[in-house]
Amino acid sequence: MTLIKPPAEPVASRSVARLEALTWILVYGGLLTLVLGLFVENVDEAAGWSMVVGGAAVASLGLALIYLRSKIKD
Repeated sequence: MTLIKPPAEPVASRSVARLEALTWILVYGGLLTLVLGLFVENVDEAAGWSMVVGGAAVASLGLALIYLRSKIKD
């Protein structure tokens, strides 16, 4: 007896699955870069701020893809 049963049919097409994977890579990668930029800022202010701004931009793009995915019908 298994606790988690696989779905009867796949809920997303291959392109939607790639979009979902890209979305979470962008969100987590952007947030990681943002946090690392905050730490680097203590050593090199210019590099730290560019990492913070770049990470925030990448995370924002990931959040925009979450919104885009919510509008796509399966």
